[in-house]
Amino acid sequence: MKRPAVLKALGGAAALVLAAGCSSGDASPGGAEERPRTPPSASTSASASGTAAPPPAAGRVTVAGTLTEGLKSPWGLAELPGGDLLVSSRDERTITRIDGRTGAKTPLGEVPGVVPGGEGGLLGLAVRDGRVYAYLTASSDNRIVRMRYGGGAGDRLGPPEPVLTGIPKGFTHNGGRIAFGPDGMLYAGTGETGETGLAQDRESLGGKVLRMTPEGRPAPGNPFPDSVVYSYGHRNVQGLAWDADGRLWAAEFGQNTWDELNLVGAGKNYGWPEAEGKAGKRGFEDPVAQWKTSEASPSGIAYARGAIWMAGLRGERLWRVPLSGAERSGEPEAFLEGGHGRLRTVLATGGDRLWLVTSETDTRGTPGPGDDRILRLRVG
Repeated sequence: MKRPAVLKALGGAAALVLAAGCSSGDASPGGAEERPRTPPSASTSASASGTAAPPPAAGRVTVAGTLTEGLKSPWGLAELPGGDLLVSSRDERTITRIDGRTGAKTPLGEVPGVVPGGEGGLLGLAVRDGRVYAYLTASSDNRIVRMRYGGGAGDRLGPPEPVLTGIPKGFTHNGGRIAFGPDGMLYAGTGETGETGLAQDRESLGGKVLRMTPEGRPAPGNPFPDSVVYSYGHRNVQGLAWDADGRLWAAEFGQNTWDELNLVGAGKNYGWPEAEGKAGKRGFEDPVAQWKTSEASPSGIAYARGAIWMAGLRGERLWRVPLSGAERSGEPEAFLEGGHGRLRTVLATGGDRLWLVTSETDTRGTPGPGDDRILRLRVG
């Protein structure tokens, strides 16, 4: 027990309104060219907060408290205007609103069409222009949907509207992280479902980082004609974040040897299954940082205070990777090791503040009373 110190029809899913109520990607243990950037004033649901000043040589993490507990298989986390949070339950198929000050929970209901199983279910969340976007596993595929949500305590989630369908699904390696970038486009990290050849197949949406308009169309400037594929050769991407200069970073699971943090560039090939970790092979991009799979199995990442912060599932720790531009400025540091169990999602909320979601109830942890939790962190 861990204790806190802190564009098709929807597969027949019912188009019902969700009334407001009064895992993991590590089944197997375990620099790129900059893209054109837009001013960071654009809306973003991942973290583009922070400063371009060099980070300190050594970091710090303080668990400032527990916001809420008693969550079941929490996965996606998104911040609403005003500071409240939405959290998804992978296995229960529900979305819950969390008061950002008191931690009070308001169930918003079950999302129709979600078919949980293995590492699939209701996964990543993002919020934009009065809509909640969700990455989910359906009966035939993984897909991204969006639902209208006004954001008030008594508001309702509208019926799911498909944004992008046809992402391969599997018992493992479903990816699932989604976030809006500084350019206003929607990004998604996908997995190759254990079918390794999908990662190198640019016609497949598996094993990729995808970039699309909020309506699900290929984003302007994408590297391949009429395609939402932005980068390829990935095994299982579950972490996306932008630094203060708008560069995109992604964390992904290795197989038996190396987990990776990559700087993602348009049209770049990250090597899987022909390369795992720093292979130095021509035509493939090496990661900026790598870890033994027993020390990481990374899921969510965020950017704050000049560093990438990466949640580890099997590794049960929070990693800090200090950055200097497109490169590491120091060795990765581990924090909170073993203190809170498996760590699923980390979200920056401005300045030195992060939200951290534990993942002990994802069938691979050892849950104790109160699991799972959202913790308040202060970092530097």
